[in-house]
Amino acid sequence: MRYDGWRARTWALAQMGLAPAQLAASRGLRFGRLLGSGGGNGFSLAPNWGVYAWLGHWEDRAAAEAFFATHPWWQRTAAYRSEAVTFHLRATMSHGEWGGERPFPAEPTAYDPAQPVAVITRATIRTRKLADFWRYVPQTGDSVYEHQDRLFSIGIGEYPVFMQATFSLWRSGKAMQEFAYRSAHHKEVVQLTRERNWYKEEMFTRFAVLGQEGSWGGL
Repeated sequence: MRYDGWRARTWALAQMGLAPAQLAASRGLRFGRLLGSGGGNGFSLAPNWGVYAWLGHWEDRAAAEAFFATHPWWQRTAAYRSEAVTFHLRATMSHGEWGGERPFPAEPTAYDPAQPVAVITRATIRTRKLADFWRYVPQTGDSVYEHQDRLFSIGIGEYPVFMQATFSLWRSGKAMQEFAYRSAHHKEVVQLTRERNWYKEEMFTRFAVLGQEGSWGGL
């Protein structure tokens, strides 16, 4: 969700503290997070005060549709946001944890490498490893941003600096895998992650894309 102007941005920032309790009570919601974003191409220490994300996992499609059609908080965001896009996803592979939970049960049979896929990566960075981690992340963000088969990507997080996540949308699962395994910089960062033990907790989830509502920068 994009918010323009000081009034809308002030409201959006306040929601980071006010909205989670309202959202947690949503019918059928099993897991949810309201997230801020990074500046620049989205992978930056500097926050972007105008862009926020809401990530939810519901017990079924009907519960998700009911949320977007009727939830008072979501309806209220429409008075403030200038742009918004919603992706409906189904997890096809997931490993790791988010806040001690495994929030996205996977359905491997729903994966088609020829179809568009989305990926969420998320990590809690060890405090003593922050400086080392942030030396490499901006270049990784650039390599994703410049890839010809990337449709959309953004750095998001619950808290600045040490709780970080990424969301990326790819033209196909095959293209995403080629980036993951053939990009020299990405392979280097994956190797460094293991060697230097950056993360206290991490999660990777791949999704099939079921649908999209709204638009974002022409997407």
